Amino acid sequence: MVWSCLKGRRLGKDFRRQHVIGKFIVDFYCPESGLIIEIDGGIHDTPEQAKKDALRERYLIQLGFRIIRFTNRQVLNDIQTVKSVIQTETESP
Repeated sequence: MVWSCLKGRRLGKDFRRQHVIGKFIVDFYCPESGLIIEIDGGIHDTPEQAKKDALRERYLIQLGFRIIRFTNRQVLNDIQTVKSVIQTETESP
């Protein structure tokens, strides 16, 4: 659902899907704004995965990227808000 909103510059920016950054693969990446978008399923609620996510996020932030996260539930239940947040974030410096 998110990819269908992002592909083809539908939000005015170029996005890449399943993009490699360092040793990680991010869900979506906008090179123009340095924005990474992650869509998290239920596995991300576990303490072990939360710890891994925090390390990964610190690494990516140290490289200068900005990261926003959405849950699968947010995407499925309120895609309009998800699109709006992404649009706002791509316009931010």
